[in-house]
Amino acid sequence: MMKISYFLFAALMGVNFSLQAQVETSGTSSLDSGTIAEQFEYLKNTSSNYQEYKVVSRSQLDKIESNILDSINSYQSSVQELKQQLNQNKEQINALNEKLSATAADYDQAVAERDSFTFLGMLLHKNYYNNLVWGIIILLLLVLIISFFRFKRGHRITAETQQTLEDLREEFEQHRRNTLERERKLNRQLVDALNNKDT
Repeated sequence: MMKISYFLFAALMGVNFSLQAQVETSGTSSLDSGTIAEQFEYLKNTSSNYQEYKVVSRSQLDKIESNILDSINSYQSSVQELKQQLNQNKEQINALNEKLSATAADYDQAVAERDSFTFLGMLLHKNYYNNLVWGIIILLLLVLIISFFRFKRGHRITAETQQTLEDLREEFEQHRRNTLERERKLNRQLVDALNNKDT
């Protein structure tokens, strides 16, 4: 009986070792693929229990440590690549913003040149030129209206003056005639008086 129990014990130990070897072989292959969380879950499922602790083989622990470090390095390199890409994108955005500013300045200058032209060597905005021309037209109209009324007033004064002059001429002519007439009468009377005296 003792031989049978040793035999059974040896057989169970052999089966246990072969199962453990299969688990370690499949564990290594499972630790080679999957996410870190899946690898930890696999590690929990394949590790043996000792009281309330889990016993993990050193090769599996080294493998998962290697996987975690590889993942960290991969993530860090990804972060570095993303930072470089972000910096490149920022540089591109800054370059595009500068181009946009230059384009906006060119556009503003083109609009200003389109809405302006050179007059007497000065760059004038069309609205300013329009206001200037209308101001000159209004000023000329005012000068024309004032000149017209001054001319009309001057013409009226001239006409009145000419009428007064004409009246004065007629009055002078009448006075001269009257004076000549009186002079003739006086001369006649003098001649008559001299004639009467001589006779």
